[in-house]
Amino acid sequence: MFRQLRQDISSIIERDPAARNGWEVLTCYPGLQAIAMHRSAHWCWTHGLKWLGRFISYLARIVTGIEIHPGAKIGNRVFIDHGFGVVIGETAEVGDDCTIYQGVTLGGTSLHAGAKRHPTLERGVIIGAGAKVLGGFTIGEYAKVGSNAVLLKNVPAGATAVGNPAHIVQKEQQGHGSATSRLFSAYGVTPNGDDPLSKALRGLISHADAQEQQIERIMAVLKAAGLDCPKIAECDNFDPAQLNKLVE
Repeated sequence: MFRQLRQDISSIIERDPAARNGWEVLTCYPGLQAIAMHRSAHWCWTHGLKWLGRFISYLARIVTGIEIHPGAKIGNRVFIDHGFGVVIGETAEVGDDCTIYQGVTLGGTSLHAGAKRHPTLERGVIIGAGAKVLGGFTIGEYAKVGSNAVLLKNVPAGATAVGNPAHIVQKEQQGHGSATSRLFSAYGVTPNGDDPLSKALRGLISHADAQEQQIERIMAVLKAAGLDCPKIAECDNFDPAQLNKLVE
């Protein structure tokens, strides 16, 4: 148990630049305390002491503001940063080296008791603040979920999901076991991690702008050749810069 606790403290110091030493982490980090209490609650839950497991998890929620059902499976070196408002459901599974920020919900959408209702997070997953991950699906190794995303489907290993509902915006090409895909990213923020819908709209605006310029050149060539084209009804001027601002 103490070896596991030392690993948890070391992993927090590695991932949080605000953590100065092990004593501070042990006494002042509610995420570490919640996970330590959860291990006792989970042992009780799996050994037939259901009420005691629920009561320990209830005490942990009062002390830390983090609610972890005693039936949930939590791996090693899991870091719940800040932690207030985190909810982890009964059939959730959180793999080793995962990071979960404040306000995250790993919730279920099914009412069938005994079914797999809550998500599975594989190794190294990062869930940004306020994200809602709802359903019995899997988030692949080293994937990231952006802050305030609402995720309702699987995420491939090494990918990043953002938005409501969440969309995949980036996937590592090097493979989820590579050094690049293992780089830690606070709050699940990644470079160029724009919403894919915004990217698509900007692409359409740029394409429409290019087509309009091409049509103007064609009309000029026809006019220079003495061909009189019938006038069409005028419309508002096309301003791609203004439209792009609307989808930023």
